[in-house]
Amino acid sequence: MCDRDHYDEDLQKYLSRRKVSRREFNAISASVGLSAVLPAVANAQSITESEVEIRTPDGVADCHFVHPASGSHAAVLVWPDILGLRTAFRDMGRRLAQSGYSVLTVNPFYRQRRAPVVPEGATFADESVRNTVFPLAQALNATTHMTDARAFVAWLDQQPSVDRNRKIGTTGYCMGGPIVMRTAAAVPDRIGAAASFHGGGLVTQGEDSPHLLVPQMKASFLFAIAENDDEREPEAKNVLRETFARASLPAEIEVYPAAHGWCPPDSAVYDEEQAERAWSRLLALFETALA
Repeated sequence: MCDRDHYDEDLQKYLSRRKVSRREFNAISASVGLSAVLPAVANAQSITESEVEIRTPDGVADCHFVHPASGSHAAVLVWPDILGLRTAFRDMGRRLAQSGYSVLTVNPFYRQRRAPVVPEGATFADESVRNTVFPLAQALNATTHMTDARAFVAWLDQQPSVDRNRKIGTTGYCMGGPIVMRTAAAVPDRIGAAASFHGGGLVTQGEDSPHLLVPQMKASFLFAIAENDDEREPEAKNVLRETFARASLPAEIEVYPAAHGWCPPDSAVYDEEQAERAWSRLLALFETALA
């Protein structure tokens, strides 16, 4: 959702439900904003990582690439939330790589600025941060999403650490949700699994609504929806279910008892229990759809 007009209202509801005061919340935000420590990965693989630059039709994108230290593996393309590529998403990429995937996390704002686009520890709860990132997000559109997707998938398929005989997975958070759907439509023969976590704008009235692209997709999907997003757009999940059913594509669609933004470990509303549940569903999806 990442809705400037409703963020403060939704945040107040979040605080009242959990009986947290503004002062307590600000203290929590200050510590969590520097990124919580993610739980350890069982039987974690050794990994190798690097900062890479990828040429696209519109310029050069700065990205983070991490993969198991040996062998070739299914690739995963990660679209961050509106705060962009930063420590928390590098940590999440490392964690996914430790589970056996070659993970590319991109800077979606590379046309305007290199990552990071906000200071370390910045939180969406800060109005000045919102004023910085909203214009960056608004400069992107359905066309840039799909041209970027094609460029990043093509780059992944050139890497020795990527097994081209296996399908690619893609994940998106917040504004990354609709980009995940457009990625699945842009490169349908390569994208085998896609997951949206508290994604916004998945179903709109516009001609470029992501859900209208479902007939072009071949991927299995996971939609983990925030409860406050569902409250504002209760029909979106039903439209998604109906659309995927008509296309005969598997889609796990669930509303989680957590606030918009609950998954990244540096989020002011990070909910470890629900984030871990969503992460486990992601791994289950990849295990079956990227085999």
